Amino acid sequence: MSNDAFQNPEPGKRRAPGQPGRPGDAGRRRPLQRAGTWTREHWQAARARMAATRLKKPSPKSLKIAGAVLATLAIAIAILIAIWDWNWFRGPLARFASARMHREVQITGDLDVHLWSWQPRASVEGIRIANPDWAPDKRQMAQIDRIVVQIRLLPLLKGDVDLRLLQFDRPNVRLYADAQGRKTWDFSDGRQPDKPTKLPPIRNFIINQGQIDFRDVKRGLTFSGTLNASEQMNGANRGFQVLGQGSYNRQPFNLRVTGGPLLNIDKDVPYPFDAYIRAGQTIITARGDVPKPFDLAQFQMNASVRGPDMAELYGLTGIALPNTPPYTVRGRLSRDEKFYRVTGLNGRVGDSDLSGTVSVDTGKERPYLKANLSTRSLDFDDLGALFGGAPSTAPGETASAEQKAVAQNLNAQQRLFPDSTLAVERIRAIDADVSYKVASIRDAPVHLRSASVTVKLDDGLLRADPLRLDLPQGQIAGHVQLNARRATPVTDLDLRLSNARLEQLIPIRTPGGPMPLTGSLVGRARLTGEGNSVHKAFANADGEVMVVIPNGEIREAFAELMGVNVVKGLGLLLKKDQDKVPVRCGVAHFQTTDGVMRANRIVFDTEPVVVTGTGTVNLGTERMDFRVQGQPKKFRLVRLMLPVTAKGPLRAPKMGVEPGKAIAQGGLAVALGSVLSPIAAILPFVDPGLAKDANCSALLASASAEGAPVKSARR
Repeated sequence: MSNDAFQNPEPGKRRAPGQPGRPGDAGRRRPLQRAGTWTREHWQAARARMAATRLKKPSPKSLKIAGAVLATLAIAIAILIAIWDWNWFRGPLARFASARMHREVQITGDLDVHLWSWQPRASVEGIRIANPDWAPDKRQMAQIDRIVVQIRLLPLLKGDVDLRLLQFDRPNVRLYADAQGRKTWDFSDGRQPDKPTKLPPIRNFIINQGQIDFRDVKRGLTFSGTLNASEQMNGANRGFQVLGQGSYNRQPFNLRVTGGPLLNIDKDVPYPFDAYIRAGQTIITARGDVPKPFDLAQFQMNASVRGPDMAELYGLTGIALPNTPPYTVRGRLSRDEKFYRVTGLNGRVGDSDLSGTVSVDTGKERPYLKANLSTRSLDFDDLGALFGGAPSTAPGETASAEQKAVAQNLNAQQRLFPDSTLAVERIRAIDADVSYKVASIRDAPVHLRSASVTVKLDDGLLRADPLRLDLPQGQIAGHVQLNARRATPVTDLDLRLSNARLEQLIPIRTPGGPMPLTGSLVGRARLTGEGNSVHKAFANADGEVMVVIPNGEIREAFAELMGVNVVKGLGLLLKKDQDKVPVRCGVAHFQTTDGVMRANRIVFDTEPVVVTGTGTVNLGTERMDFRVQGQPKKFRLVRLMLPVTAKGPLRAPKMGVEPGKAIAQGGLAVALGSVLSPIAAILPFVDPGLAKDANCSALLASASAEGAPVKSARR
């Protein structure tokens, strides 16, 4: 059968009997051919003809025609690219950028692209980026005269981005962060967290005549200055350099960052750099490397920082640190995404050493600072700056100019408590867990041996607990809490003095003689005050303060003088008599209301004399007014009934005798029971721990026998 048997009949002709119908002719389909019509030879011949058709080479004429078509197409494309006006894409490109940056972006200049290269190049002129709607400044956030980008094509085909050039000409940028933490340079949609800057390798990075204005309301930071970046080709100093200068919070600012040449940069080889930053009196120097160049999510460096006050680092770092005297510290700083860590920290803060480790996690709602710090030798007056005061300004002491001014003001007013306003917004801006240990303390107003404290800060609630100050014998322990969650901070303290010695806390000596007063000493202070400074918190404090001398000894001469037995007391002093008499018990209880501590009864009981008194301490005005008077327990031929007074500023009170007519008294000794009642009236208000330590049990028992109302102590 010939191949014609497979063709349809001509139009209008009927099919011959046995001729196959077209597909779809239902009921009329017949076999295409009878079995055995096509032989093996037929099939082999058909396959041979098809193979010959496929292997047939194009003719020279066909090749010429195809080459001419391709050449014409290439020339047409080249001409099109050469004459193409890329400004047609300004609108779509601006709309695309606006959608990605969530604010209006305009392109007012030329858009130029050079594609005919293995390193395509594009430039955009007249870029304008608007501020977000919430920003108070309605001017443009950024105005850039020109941006130039050049990229290597071959790495791009493999999925790698390798920029040969990234250039910004005359960028003028205004950045603003409000009190809520919103940032005008945050181009996310508000749901995505800020991510560290990660850029591809850049072989040539240029910033020409950059201008930056920056304001952060939350940090209290303002900056205005210039920024330039370029590759330097000055002989041996060849390399990349970034230079900045301007005004930082109205103080001079300088920035210099230098690194190796960018031309041969390798994304898998660490890139070394040196940095120098001066912001006012704070100076930072660093030398380190970026493991993956232009991936600023990771870096490490050896850094040194010095300045007048660590609190001033808040503007540069966003980390709230306490006020300190002038400092110089160094350590190794590393970054891994949003986690920063300082190891090998060491240096000096004021006249004290400091060492340890610090880490900050910025990936949380508030930065979380964790530190383990220690000091071998602490100069006690360096702690003054922590509370808004000042360290000592005596010769040889370390203090900044501002702290010296604070000290002069406090000295002029004869005040102890500084009135510097607490920066509560900084306390609310960070969480912390800090452990601090001091091996030895010097120049303290009382003899302190060592100290330790754990400070935790959680959403504006700062708590130092446990707080411990070790004495040569005994310790001061408890906690201090500052609640800055409220509009006005509230300070609570609860401190216990236990197992202490009076002579170590109040070292009163006489020339050529031993301590005139020795003995045990315990106490407790519980106060609550409201205010944004130490002075204001104490000025309206409520609570109580208790001091107890459970036992001890006093020189008989001083005991007699306390009873104002002038004849015997002076006689014993002139004879340098060192005889001592026991101190049975001494108690002073201060009820504190609205910043005024009132001691309605002060009792000091010795063998020859019992002393009673009253007094007040005004924490607001920082003045005291005490009046005590002694009564001898034995008959004295001459006794002058003149009360002893202590009045004036807390820093420099004056002792005296209350003026009036001296009355000579003779007669029988005062009965012991009559002087036990004042102690019995006070001791019930001593908390159980102090009452047990005080161990004035003999007096309590005697007072009870005399009918005094002795009751259980309250907490």
